[in-house]
Amino acid sequence: MNADRLPPVAPDVTATLVENLSPRLRKRLDAAVTKLGARTTRRDGDTVTIEVDDETELRLHAPGGVVATTDAITCGCLLAPACVHRAAAACAAPAADLAPELVDQPTAEAPDSASVTDLASASANAPASATAPASVTDRPSETDSASETDRTSATDRAPVTGPARTPDLDSASSPEVASPDQRAAADTLWSAGAAVLEAGVDGAGAVTQSALLRAAHTARLRQLPRAAGAALSVVTLLRAARAGDPSYRTADLVTALAELLGTAHRVGTSSGAELAAVRGRARRPYSPDGSLRLYGLFTEPVVTDSGHGGARTWVAGSDGRLFTVGDVAPGGVGRALGVADRAVRLGDSALTHRELGRAGLAVAGATVSPDGRLGAGKGVKAVTARGAAWTEPPLAALWETPPSEQAARALRSTSRYADPDVGGSDLLFLDVELLGAVREAGGSCLLARCAGGVPVRLTVADDDPALAHRDNVALLAAAPGTRLRIIGRLVPAPHPRLTLLACSHPSGEGTIDLGFDRLRRADLPDPTAPVHPALPRPGETGAHSPLYLLERRVEQTVPAGRAALGMLGDVTAETRRIRRAGLPTAAGLLTALCASAARRDRDLFGRLLPADTDGFATYWLAAARYTAAVAESLCSAAWEPTQEGVRQALAVPTSPLTTSEPPHGIMQA
Repeated sequence: MNADRLPPVAPDVTATLVENLSPRLRKRLDAAVTKLGARTTRRDGDTVTIEVDDETELRLHAPGGVVATTDAITCGCLLAPACVHRAAAACAAPAADLAPELVDQPTAEAPDSASVTDLASASANAPASATAPASVTDRPSETDSASETDRTSATDRAPVTGPARTPDLDSASSPEVASPDQRAAADTLWSAGAAVLEAGVDGAGAVTQSALLRAAHTARLRQLPRAAGAALSVVTLLRAARAGDPSYRTADLVTALAELLGTAHRVGTSSGAELAAVRGRARRPYSPDGSLRLYGLFTEPVVTDSGHGGARTWVAGSDGRLFTVGDVAPGGVGRALGVADRAVRLGDSALTHRELGRAGLAVAGATVSPDGRLGAGKGVKAVTARGAAWTEPPLAALWETPPSEQAARALRSTSRYADPDVGGSDLLFLDVELLGAVREAGGSCLLARCAGGVPVRLTVADDDPALAHRDNVALLAAAPGTRLRIIGRLVPAPHPRLTLLACSHPSGEGTIDLGFDRLRRADLPDPTAPVHPALPRPGETGAHSPLYLLERRVEQTVPAGRAALGMLGDVTAETRRIRRAGLPTAAGLLTALCASAARRDRDLFGRLLPADTDGFATYWLAAARYTAAVAESLCSAAWEPTQEGVRQALAVPTSPLTTSEPPHGIMQA
């Protein structure tokens, strides 16, 4: 049985069913979930039936697509309703998004994010939830997908000291602070997240997940949708990890846990506008933006791990602002290919997505979300207008900004701990010269050189053979010396790296949507230009950075739990190596993290006391935030067109446990 075939179940329903089980049945719950997953299902309208055995059926009734009450799950076995089957079905089904009607009251806009420069800010900055922000004022033009990554805040500068604490109030004029109920809900979320770190993926079974779901439901009722969404994201990733989902990545769960713990901590330490940002929004806000003159840039396919598919068209306003018009819904890559030739959902325009990528629009009554999505409400009017070439104003100005400034702007958008309402785009607009293919530890990519001599690795946006990305990049790699104008999405790494989305046609006429349009060999110039002499030879490696020694300990905690990290023993050699690289804070964090994992105090009779899960979670959060901040700093520095940066960036990174290692010289800078 595929979990996607089951209807989503409300978090409080799952938590209630698990809580009502006897201690004996709770021990059998994980095995029951696995056993139920092997059974066949059938759907009849709003009801999904699971054949528990030849004589017993389990039914999930989901009016409106969501199982909203415990009575909606019924079982025909003799022990029902106190059987383990109902709880197992709820745990096997996807967790439904929390009801937005519970949090319709508006919240203040989030403040601008600040960069993390020291351990205190690195450890205390709050992560955002995996849900979409804020209250809706218009119908979105693009369906939100569960796999889309939302951003987190980087404004707090108070050190992490464990669960949230209450700020002191000196007068009635003090800024607004969290209510006692909100602080209690945040403390519960912190404890649930710390329990996941204590147990690891293998130990975080259905009972641990139900505690997270209960905490998420309570947080949503207490007007904390941001923290509640973070908890739901953790549950979803835990289930993917335990089910062996090939799309699961440990780094995603590291980020989600850091979001959960950081947000829970900041609820009690924030006030005023910052508290409003930490609380978050339950729905995506669309605000009026008057009349817009838009020029098409390109169209990209959207295919998510959750089975959604569609297309997103990027357009630019006359002032250079970027907007998107999308159509994403369940359907996968097949839907993505079909949607590209459908009319966009915006006013009365008859343009398809691919046509809009090369044409223009005049929009009246426009509404826009903080991340640039154009709303498609009834009051929006749009008519077709003339587009502009990439070499004509106003689009040509997008390529005039230095690459380093573009990368810094994109980092503010892609940061794992950026404010969800900070806006901005992760796209870069570059003029490049293709140098040829280069082999890396994870495969091959296309190397190019942009302004200032900075070498940039261009990678495939999606490997699905039904899309044109892979074939197009392979053809471009066979044409060194070709000069192109490109659009790519920043990949945060200690070396310049982009996923290639669109480029100018090699003939100089028109543009290519690399996900939909297919280049032909006849479109490319003859590959007579020599390969750039600076290309690294296959197998050549660059200088190693010891930062991964801390990163891997942070990641090892998630699948294995605190106890496994505590058995590492002496890490003096590792910390010495990190200090020699000029990273004393990283060395201190590694020492404190491992010491906290191994520490077990005893009582007066020599018996082991319970582990300090709060203290360990504090050190782990500080280490996770610190490594993320350093990685972003290295990424920003790599785009600077310095001679040393060029030499270092041409080396192929080969860190065994991370995607890449930062150049040693940049780290010291």
